[in-house]
Amino acid sequence: MTGTPGDITVLLAEVGMGRKEALNCLVPLVYRELHRIASNHMRAERTGHTLQPTALVNETFLRFLRQGRVDWQNRAQFFAVAAQLMRRLLVDHARRRAAAKRGSAITLDEEIARHRGPDRTEEILAVDEVLSQLHELDSRQARIVELRYFGGLSVEETAEVMGISARTVKSDWAMAKGWLRSQLAERRTV
Repeated sequence: MTGTPGDITVLLAEVGMGRKEALNCLVPLVYRELHRIASNHMRAERTGHTLQPTALVNETFLRFLRQGRVDWQNRAQFFAVAAQLMRRLLVDHARRRAAAKRGSAITLDEEIARHRGPDRTEEILAVDEVLSQLHELDSRQARIVELRYFGGLSVEETAEVMGISARTVKSDWAMAKGWLRSQLAERRTV
């Protein structure tokens, strides 16, 4: 990424105050990282997927613009929100394409964004559904799952976004994966 984290944070603050010219300066600084996140997401999708990384980034920017004024704290928060928006976009897309095959294994890879393979629509939808339940039980674990699984963030990046230690992220991630696996297995037997 070409700008420094400080440059990005300053521009985000200006964008949050409604300064349109700041957005024009911000886009080139964050676009490459957003495209990387989107490309990682798309690697998990089936070949010939109708949504492409550039379209995912563009739709993410459109959603940012629709949000109006936002009090951005820093670049880490911005990328975390972007990963969350991409998750929602992919889940919405997967729901529209829910005719995918049933019965594929749900793997809970470290990051779905890095998983290469066949269409993961069923897995994305299933994890998204049980993630809502986890959020009610432990919102921090749910946020970690969202950032790691859907956002493709590393342990260190997740720790930075959440303001907690990497050790806590690892511990919560392990506990959340165990809980999610049990919930997903239970759903498959019903």
